[in-house]
Amino acid sequence: MAARNLEGQVVSVRGAVVDVRFAPGGLPPVDTAIEVLWDRPQPLVLEVHSHLDPQTVRAIALQTTSGLSRGVAARASGEPLTVPVGEAALGRLFDVMGHPGDGGPPLPEDTPRRPIHNPPPRLKDESATAGIFETGIKVIDLLSPLAQGGKAAMFGGAGVGKTVLVMELIHAMVEKYHGISVFAGVGERSREGHELWTEMRESGVLERTVLIYGQMNEPPGARWRTPLAALAVAEDFRDRKQQNVLLLMDNVFRFVQAGAEVSSLLGRLPSRVGYQPTLASEVGALQERIASAAGASVTAIQAVYVPADDFTDPAVTAISSHMDSIIMLSRQLAAEGFYPAVDPLGSSSALVDPVIVGEAHYRVAERAREALARFKDLQDIIALLGVEELGASDRLIVKRARRLQRFLSQPFAVTEAFTGKPGRSVALADTIRGCQAILDGEADEWAESSLYMVGTLDEARQKEADSRKAGS
Repeated sequence: MAARNLEGQVVSVRGAVVDVRFAPGGLPPVDTAIEVLWDRPQPLVLEVHSHLDPQTVRAIALQTTSGLSRGVAARASGEPLTVPVGEAALGRLFDVMGHPGDGGPPLPEDTPRRPIHNPPPRLKDESATAGIFETGIKVIDLLSPLAQGGKAAMFGGAGVGKTVLVMELIHAMVEKYHGISVFAGVGERSREGHELWTEMRESGVLERTVLIYGQMNEPPGARWRTPLAALAVAEDFRDRKQQNVLLLMDNVFRFVQAGAEVSSLLGRLPSRVGYQPTLASEVGALQERIASAAGASVTAIQAVYVPADDFTDPAVTAISSHMDSIIMLSRQLAAEGFYPAVDPLGSSSALVDPVIVGEAHYRVAERAREALARFKDLQDIIALLGVEELGASDRLIVKRARRLQRFLSQPFAVTEAFTGKPGRSVALADTIRGCQAILDGEADEWAESSLYMVGTLDEARQKEADSRKAGS
């Protein structure tokens, strides 16, 4: 970098936007850090956003600027913001600047650090998707399989189960793949962050996980840069250690929202629905860095809040255009008690192709989708006239679709404390076999309740046998 240890002073403060003037002869580059030397115990860190003139930069504050006045000294090193990476970061919780926030011991002096701004891998260096990432969640593995080294997003409104799904996927990664997990909590409530950290520590998952938080009570600059800090940690494990990484982000919409706040503070004219005019490029810059390279993969699973359940929202469409797998969460299914509340018809995956998943998986997934789609088409008629008014073939489809719908629900390990039901992780082969048996009519005479909230079809069969024995 050209600029090194430049001295300046604050000339303007507008919330999270701070202007700093430097002496003639050089300005710190864009995306580098400035330290404000004020009278607080913690130094205030800014990030250069733009150059206003030959002596002044406009910067975004990563902590609250309450109490900051004009004339305060500032120092720029010309280096980007960095975060701790490598083995020393495992099991720890950091803020966007890499400060530990878990009350643990200080990091060793020789802990490596990596800039949060890095270019994406070159196209020729990227490696192709290695295969399917099995989650043990039936409805996802069957109808919207995730790619090892791919990008998946879970879209849903408030309270439909996005965070629970993310926590269950952390369990799946650690138990099945023994890999590294990096969790980015973007705009999380403080309570949610504390609950997740406690849950992970008690379940033994924390030792293989790095958590980075930019919480809801922090300035927009911190929330805006949290995903980039998490990506820097994931990229280090991928590039330096050649380890597979599961990158989880909850919630990517809050990243977009923080960018919109920053944009309005900078005085830009808003674009569609009030979003920042740079929405597409900001989302693209984040998503392009999520790639497999150097023989190791970064598998990204991102929770995305859907404002007012409007799936045509510009932020939602901008994010979905980068995804290999899209998992839609349905408020109606959640209200009916089907968990996970994944909409089987709204969800999709580029992997549902006989060349990738195999002929048997593809055929069962298509049959399941057809049955559930026909059931949805007939629901209005059933509500008005009753199922008895349908033709024999439609009655059979409805019977099997209802049983399939119940079979695709399952209890999670992370909800055991609330439901009292032990979690179930189901192998993909068992999911395909169970769904095929239901579609072939094996469960036509079973009670629907026997298929609700179970793991494999064998468990449902045992449940049906127990209920018949109890009835007799």
